[in-house]
This record gives sequence, structure tokens and C-alpha cells, in this order.
Amino acid sequence: MQTNQREFLGRAEDFADQFLRYSKNYLPHVARLCLVSTFLEDGLRMWWQWHEQREYMDISWGCGYFLATVFVLVNLVGQLGGVFMVLFRKKVEVACGLLLFIVVLQTIAYQILWDMQFLFRNLALVGGLALVLAESKKEARSIFAGVPSLGENKPKTYLMLGGRILLVFMFLTLVRFEFSIMQIFQIVIGGLLMALVAVGYKTKLSAFLLVLWLTVFNVYVNAWWSIPSYKPMRDFLKYDFFQTLSVIGGLLMLISLGPGGVSMDEHKKQW
Repeated sequence: MQTNQREFLGRAEDFADQFLRYSKNYLPHVARLCLVSTFLEDGLRMWWQWHEQREYMDISWGCGYFLATVFVLVNLVGQLGGVFMVLFRKKVEVACGLLLFIVVLQTIAYQILWDMQFLFRNLALVGGLALVLAESKKEARSIFAGVPSLGENKPKTYLMLGGRILLVFMFLTLVRFEFSIMQIFQIVIGGLLMALVAVGYKTKLSAFLLVLWLTVFNVYVNAWWSIPSYKPMRDFLKYDFFQTLSVIGGLLMLISLGPGGVSMDEHKKQW
């Protein structure tokens, strides 16, 4: 029985490695695009719904026309600017800091801090940004080819660890405590895969399976395109869709980069 399980895991890992080999040239680009997709969609929404967003902030906070306009403008420019910088690899550290500021600003402005589901999704989004930042650290060290390394890249290592752990929060938002076979299956299998990602064991295989699962889940559950434009549910589903897509981007980045130094996979190499 154990031999069959090992053979199955071995074949699954071989398939994941083969997928990585074939996609290694474009996987990081796809990962970054997916990861910043929620910022891109929200930035464009600030442009398309300029008046609605400004009125919402004015009514919610009573901050007045000027401050409401500044809030919408900061979100629009900050998100679209940050997305551009990440996609075109321009000052990635500044871009990640800018996008992180937008996440914190929206968490406070939209009072997400007291809504656990939205808060956990934002934490998962921060985890994805940490992985983007870790990738930029990797590239910065590879500029001087052939120069001996002075030691472990600790900032990158800790960014990878933090990114892995924060991505787990996405799974917590998908848990529904319903006594159905399908829901129990999702909790057990999804929870196991997320735990493996968090500790960095069989990381690339676990992240690959989570990408497949979340992609199917996202297209099936958050099908915002099937809802008429005049219904409010369309905007809610669109928000969930792009938030989940960003976490998928984080997992793809994890597949591309690996788990980092603080992981069971890395320690296994030293055994």
C-alpha cells in the first residue's frame, strides 16, 4: 500500500516538474499578471465608477467632496502605477510597497478590518506581494554572474516563508461548515494541501494541485460574467474572482521560485 502511494506521489511530482520545465520561461510572467489582476481590475473600476466611488466614500465617512476625490485618485493612480511597475519589472520593491499601502488603505476605508472573510483575503494578497518581492530579490542577486555568494539571501528567505503562510488565509475564506460529502472533501484535501504549502513540504506539487482546484472553483463559483450588469451581485462575484485569481498567481509564483530556505523541502536536501 505504501509502495503504491509512493509511486503515485513520485509520478505526480514528475508531472509537476515536467510542467515547470516546459513553462519556466513564461510562468513567472503569468504568475505576476494573475497576482496583480485584482489591483488592475480595481484601478480600472475606480476610473469607470469615479462618481459612484467618490459618493460612497463621502456618504460612508462624511469626509467631504475633496477628500473623497483624493481617496479615489490615490487608489486609481496607486494601483495602475503599481501594476505597471510589477509587470514591466520597474522598481519592484517600490511597486510592492505602493500596492501594500493600497491594501491597508482599503482595509481601513471599506471597514474590512472587522470582516474576517475580506480581511483574510487581503492577508493572502499580501502573501502574494511578498512572493513578488522575493522574486525581485532573487533577480538582484543574479546580476553579477559568476561572483561568489556571500551567504544565504535572508530577506528573500523570510519573504518566501511569510508569503507561503499568508497564502493559507485564502483557504480559510473558502471553508463552509456544511455537512455534505463535497464540502468535507474540500476541507480535508484543501486544508492538507495548504498545510503542506505553509510548512514547505512537497511545495511545488501541493501548489500545483491548489492552482488546479482554485481555478476550477473560481470559474464555477465566481462566474460574474453570467450575472446581468444591473445586479449588485455581479460586482461582488467579480471582486471574489479577481482576489482568488491573485492568490492563484501567488501559488504560481511559488511553483516558479520554490519554497525558499525555511522549508522542509530545503532541509530534506541537507539530510
